[in-house]
Amino acid sequence: MIERLAIIGVGLIGGSLARALRAAGAVNEVVGCGRALPNLERAVEIGVIDRFDQDPAAAVAGADLVFIAVPLGAIRAVFTAIKDRLRADAIVTDGGSVKGSVVADALAAFGRIPPRLVPGHPIAGTEHSGVDASFATLYRQRRVILTPLPETDPEALARVDWMWRTCGAEVSRMSVAHHDEVLAATSHLPHMLAYGLVDALARMDETDEIFRYAAGGFRDFTRIASSSPVMWRDICMANREALSAMLARFSVELTDLAQAIRLGDGNTLLEVFARAKAARDRYVEVAAPKDSPAPDAGERK
Repeated sequence: MIERLAIIGVGLIGGSLARALRAAGAVNEVVGCGRALPNLERAVEIGVIDRFDQDPAAAVAGADLVFIAVPLGAIRAVFTAIKDRLRADAIVTDGGSVKGSVVADALAAFGRIPPRLVPGHPIAGTEHSGVDASFATLYRQRRVILTPLPETDPEALARVDWMWRTCGAEVSRMSVAHHDEVLAATSHLPHMLAYGLVDALARMDETDEIFRYAAGGFRDFTRIASSSPVMWRDICMANREALSAMLARFSVELTDLAQAIRLGDGNTLLEVFARAKAARDRYVEVAAPKDSPAPDAGERK
């Protein structure tokens, strides 16, 4: 049982964690914190949190577990604000999608890696935001990656692992660097493609006609371009080395496709499409959770 959970950032991710733990009977009190007062008042109204304080230092006072669900660019300020107000045995974890950035922020704010800090990343979300978008089953059969450090207290790690499993998530562990490389390829790159495609089409002279006749495939592929621009700017800046490498690699693939089309090389196109279809079908069969309640889109923080 978590006696007092402090959630810094009561939106889709933080709100859904609170809802899931409440549904499981695994938390006694939830204290929220955020900048938008109407959102916090709404969170109390619908029972996601019990009370709130807009000062992070006050919100974490007495909490045995703190979950930080703010954009990456705001995490260092949160660490700095709460560092002197945490209980000695408080566990701190987060939902940031670039773990190298979170670890660097912790080191800058605390002057060391706190033993009871457990960096984590729930691979879940929708393109919607705010506490009204949260729901208790968001993490069910979704993956959560924990990236413990050599300094991480095993008991704190086990506690955070238990918390996510209680929400119905599948928990795995990997190094900080490996996490950031994997997410650059599987999450950050697709978002860049969606943003880039929509922006390119929006700047064409025939914009209205193009979007009017957009089919379902276009809507499905570009849905994640409705995600928070500020959040994704922060992600790009935080994971720029791994992401720029993936973008460079993908640009080569696009160049090769363009050349095959220009040359009328149907055999090469068929090979690429068949190889991609086989890989996608294999991914759906072995990797995608079944009966998932929500798509992994937007990775709202």
